[in-house]
Amino acid sequence: MEKDPVLLGCEVLAQRAPSWFRSARLGLLSNQASVTSRFEHTRSVLERAGGRFVSLFSPQHGFFAEKQANMIESADSCLESIPVYSLYGAVRQPTREMLRSVDVLLIDVQDVGTRVYTFGTTMGLCMEAAVGSGTKIVVLDRPNPIGGTRAEGNVLKAEYRSFVGRYPIPMRHGLTLGELALFIQAECRVACDLEVVPMQGWNRGDLFPDTGLPWVFPSPNMPSWETAVLYPGMVLLEGCNVSEGRGSTLPFQLFGAPFIDQKRLGEYLHDLHLEGVAFRPICFEPMFDKWQGRTCCGFQIHVTDPRKFRPYNLGLHLLRGFLTTCRDDFQWLPPPYEYERHKLPMDILLGDGCIREAIEAGANIEELEKGWISELREYREKARGCFLY
Repeated sequence: MEKDPVLLGCEVLAQRAPSWFRSARLGLLSNQASVTSRFEHTRSVLERAGGRFVSLFSPQHGFFAEKQANMIESADSCLESIPVYSLYGAVRQPTREMLRSVDVLLIDVQDVGTRVYTFGTTMGLCMEAAVGSGTKIVVLDRPNPIGGTRAEGNVLKAEYRSFVGRYPIPMRHGLTLGELALFIQAECRVACDLEVVPMQGWNRGDLFPDTGLPWVFPSPNMPSWETAVLYPGMVLLEGCNVSEGRGSTLPFQLFGAPFIDQKRLGEYLHDLHLEGVAFRPICFEPMFDKWQGRTCCGFQIHVTDPRKFRPYNLGLHLLRGFLTTCRDDFQWLPPPYEYERHKLPMDILLGDGCIREAIEAGANIEELEKGWISELREYREKARGCFLY
C-alpha cells in the first residue's frame, strides 16, 4: 500500500490557522527551500491563508541560499517591500529592535539532523532572543531527512559551544527541528513562548525518500538527501586539509587531497568492514575552497544501506586513516572558523577536544565510542520526552 505524502507544518498551519494567526504581526525565518510539497514558498501560502508578514529573517547562506561555504556573510535586504534581516551577517541573533514589531516569529527551515548544521543554532538563538522580547516562537515542523530513530556521537561539551554547536546534543541528534526546539526549551531552560506545528504523516523511521516530498536544497552544498546522510561524518573534514568535496558537483560525497595515497588509504578503509557503505577511488579538481584547481586523489562514498550506515563513525575512521596513511602531510586547520578564533575548528566540530587528542594518539574508534555510551543514553532519554511522532 502506497504511503500518503507528508503534510508539512506550514501546510498544517495554513489549513488550520489558530486564533492569533490573522491578527498577529508575523515574522518568518526561512530561505528558498521553505516550500510546500508543491514548491510554493511558505510566505505565499500563509499570506493566502490570511497571515500578515512585517519582516523576514534569513539563516546562514542567505535567503536564496546563494552564499557559499563558511564565514561568507549575507547583508540585510528587502523583498517586495518587506525587510529581510540576515542572521548570518552583522548579527547572528535577532536584536530587540528587529523583534519590536513582531508578535509571532515563525520558523520554517529544512534541518539535516546534524548538530553542526547551523539552522538549529539560529533557531535556538531566536528562542533566546524571544525570552526578553515577548515574541512568540512558532516552529513549522519538517522531516529529519536522515530519520528520527538513531542518535550518534558524543554529546557537546559546554566548553566547546560555538555557532556550530550550542546545545548539549550529539552530532546526529535524531530530532525534527520542532522537537529540537522543545528540547532546547526544556533542557536548556530557554523559557520563551513556544509552539510547534507538527507535520501529519511523518514517522520516526522515515528517511526522506519515504516522505513523498521533493528535496529542495537548503544550502549550496546540500544538493541531495544523500548528501545529508553523509554530512554528520563528512562535515568533520572542514577541520582539516583534506577536501570534503566543496567546489565539486558532489560535496561531502567526495573527499581527497593531492597527498593522499589511494592504495594505502583504500586498504585501510577496506579492512574496516564498515556496514552500509562502499568507497570508489576517484580524482577531482575543486573549483573553489581547499585545493582549488589542484588534482585531489581520494574516493567517492557510496551509501549502500542508509539504515545501517553510521556517518559519524565513518568520519572518525577517516581522520584516523589520514593520520595513519599520510601523517606527514595531514594537518588540522587553524582558527578562525565560524566566529571561533581560539579553539581548533576540529575541536568545535567534534564538540570535545579530547576526541581529537585520542585520535592523534591512535585510539581505536570503536573503543572511543564506548566512552560516550552513557551520555548518549542519557541524551536519548531526555530527547524522548520531546518526541512529537
